[in-house]
Amino acid sequence: MPILTAIQTIQRDSSISFPMLGNFSIDPPSYFTVFGRNIYFYGVLIALGFLLAILYCGRRSRDFGIQADDFYDLMLWLIPLSIVGARLYFVLFRLDDYLADPISILKVHEGGLAIYGGVIAGVLCAVFVCRHKKIPLPAMLDLTVLGLLIGQIIGRWGNFMNREAFGAETAIFCRMGLTAPDGTTIYVHPTFLYESLWNLACFVFLLFFTKRGGRRYDGQCALIYFFWYGLGRAWIEGLRTDSLYIGGTGIRVSQLLSLILALAAGTILLVEGRKAHPPEKLYVNQQKETIIKEENENG
Repeated sequence: MPILTAIQTIQRDSSISFPMLGNFSIDPPSYFTVFGRNIYFYGVLIALGFLLAILYCGRRSRDFGIQADDFYDLMLWLIPLSIVGARLYFVLFRLDDYLADPISILKVHEGGLAIYGGVIAGVLCAVFVCRHKKIPLPAMLDLTVLGLLIGQIIGRWGNFMNREAFGAETAIFCRMGLTAPDGTTIYVHPTFLYESLWNLACFVFLLFFTKRGGRRYDGQCALIYFFWYGLGRAWIEGLRTDSLYIGGTGIRVSQLLSLILALAAGTILLVEGRKAHPPEKLYVNQQKETIIKEENENG
């Protein structure tokens, strides 16, 4: 039996409306069929997010002193390991349910990927690859968080298609309505939308920040992302109804991790902001000097 509560079952049969858009209503399908096989939009959107993230970072890699081939090599390992990490993280905090139905662990199309599990697995993978290729990890992280943001912005809409990752009932202006087949409507916080827009704001900021030479040291973009995302996720997680909790406590795992992440990243940003960071210390500038030196030596 798939691990779905009664309310989740109702969600999948509900139409969605947004009063702030004139009560615009839509009944998005969770999948489409190709040659008799169901293709779930949840997976399609996550795959699209990964693809666009890779293409974007591949084009921006030289801005961080990284060869595109080195970045693609990292992605070959990072993508599958991040998905496994995101799934394992989710499963571990609902282990009793999944032990009762082990095959459901593989049913990723039903939802159940935790971003922190993916980030942890991805960072560990980046550590090993960067060490092997002798690339500073902070420089690689500055590049990859841009792709991570793209993936999150798009991937969150998979939650929309699955009618999941929404918040508690509310009467605020930007609420989302879920109307069951019997005509009953509940209005909730569209937390998937909040997070998608929050990440979009961070991406736009980092886009201008890196394009206009605001980056003073390797790792700065990654720290800004961790601080920004930590703050937003801590707030948004408090609105959700499907949070993972620590044991039998009322402590939300993602909310606690987000607060710790934001505090740690914010502290480091403040400390590093007081230091002098000579431009020649940036890995991209070191690589430029190396390229010029090699060209002079080769005539």
